[in-house]
Amino acid sequence: MTQFFAIHPDNPQPRLIRQAAAMLRDGAVIVYPTDSCYALGCHLGDRTAVERIRRIRGVDDSHYMTLMCRDLSELARYARVDNTHFRLLKNNTPGSYTFILEATREVPKRLQHPRRNSVGLRIPAHPVALALLEELGEPLLSSTLILPDDNLPLNDAEEARRRLGRSVDLILDGGPAGLEPTTVVDLTGDTPVVTRRGKGDAAPFEA
Repeated sequence: MTQFFAIHPDNPQPRLIRQAAAMLRDGAVIVYPTDSCYALGCHLGDRTAVERIRRIRGVDDSHYMTLMCRDLSELARYARVDNTHFRLLKNNTPGSYTFILEATREVPKRLQHPRRNSVGLRIPAHPVALALLEELGEPLLSSTLILPDDNLPLNDAEEARRRLGRSVDLILDGGPAGLEPTTVVDLTGDTPVVTRRGKGDAAPFEA
């Protein structure tokens, strides 16, 4: 049975955050709010939970899953970040951006893009997401909550509960979220490339 927690969007209850983190460690797939829209999340090392998210989304292993990180120091453990990248990231995080970077050995091969040895990472600016990451003490594997036949992410936790049924184990209801996913910036080349325009301002990454 899917659990449903009404969580304060600005001051998330520590008890609920602890319960959510414990469920993630035990293999749960959750729905949680971010600074762009609702997302699906699971434990980084849980292969079965990752496959469940791919089935919910209707995507294959060429689709980037995102590592949600607490801060730049954690992000740099999972991606190769040079001085230029660091300055860009420092000036634009936390925020509604997903960055494509070269993966380090800390990232399981199955989570990297199968042809590019790269990974998507982001540092969210949402109290619930950040509290969850702090409690976990490690990145959360995440994907925008867009169902296969939809063009926009789900914006309402009650609708997510109705449409997802028992496909997820926990829904954190932090109130209405946005409908615009993150801006995606590819930093694997010599210059930044904006591959998707979303909520984050693309201007800092364009010549």
